Amino acid sequence: MGARTSGRQAALQMLFGLELTTYDPEVAIRAFWREFDADPEGREYADAAVAGVTADLDRIDSLIRACSTNWRLERMARVDRNLLRIATWEILTQIDVPRAVIIDEAVELAKRFGGEDSGAFVNGVLDRIAEECGRIDLDRGGEQGG
Repeated sequence: MGARTSGRQAALQMLFGLELTTYDPEVAIRAFWREFDADPEGREYADAAVAGVTADLDRIDSLIRACSTNWRLERMARVDRNLLRIATWEILTQIDVPRAVIIDEAVELAKRFGGEDSGAFVNGVLDRIAEECGRIDLDRGGEQGG
């Protein structure tokens, strides 16, 4: 598993846990790495994702709300909601990571940790978020890519 993949997985676990507690994100990050046997290769990316999501949560949640037709954020499954938050943060800030990679990774984590329809749900919402943000990646031939 690559550093970003393991980082996304650790960030998902941290954000999931943060919703159940009143911990400061920095305290939660330190506690996570002390208590759980997570892949240390992804630590830097996980910590950046958690810090980035929590720092810009209002903006991220607003984008998710705007792009998740007929779904209130509060009614979404906790796994789906937090995967959407991580991927939205990536779409907004990680320009070096292709849009397709961000969405594919989120969909794979949704299939692994979410419900039966999580993969399709996460894919649809993230595609709309990327469009809304104007996130269009170019492939090597100069053509627009996904």
